[in-house]
Amino acid sequence: MDNSFEAIRTEIDRCLEKAASDRQSPMHTPVVATADADARVMVLRDWDAESRTLRFHTDVRAPKVTVIEHDPRIAVLAYDKEAKLQLRMRGTGRIEREGPIADAAWQSADNFARRCYLGEGPGAVADDPTSGLPPEFEGVEPSDAELIPARKNFAVLLVEVEAFDWFHLAHTGHRRALFDGKGARWLSP
Repeated sequence: MDNSFEAIRTEIDRCLEKAASDRQSPMHTPVVATADADARVMVLRDWDAESRTLRFHTDVRAPKVTVIEHDPRIAVLAYDKEAKLQLRMRGTGRIEREGPIADAAWQSADNFARRCYLGEGPGAVADDPTSGLPPEFEGVEPSDAELIPARKNFAVLLVEVEAFDWFHLAHTGHRRALFDGKGARWLSP
């Protein structure tokens, strides 16, 4: 393995691009933590290496949206067990409900994914176990017309990554590097 900072940054971009495009990638569902120390697994939808921006989809009614709008600090943790690679990322999040990015993300989702935004908002209390979906959409793909009311509940979470903490586990000795506004440097694992 090439341990140059340039090779590691290239590897980070490759891992995140694969994570966003390949559902089988172990980094496809990283843990995303908001400033209130609440963490959840989310699906990584896109990685833009040029702007260093991660894209996730969210429901505007989710409590994390209010948290991010008041304090945009975000941490993201992705791990690939087979590659023995951990990526910790810190950055600034923003919610986009409308506009070209949110509209394109909505259009790129299939109707099964969009139906999640038809139901009760995340965290709604229920009397019985529930998916939160209206009963008529349990296991059923809604039509485009049926999904019109769901669009108002959909948003995009964009995370501009300001720091990457790259950690590679190895029996010969772990390696760790930090990439942030101060540049790149090695850290003791």
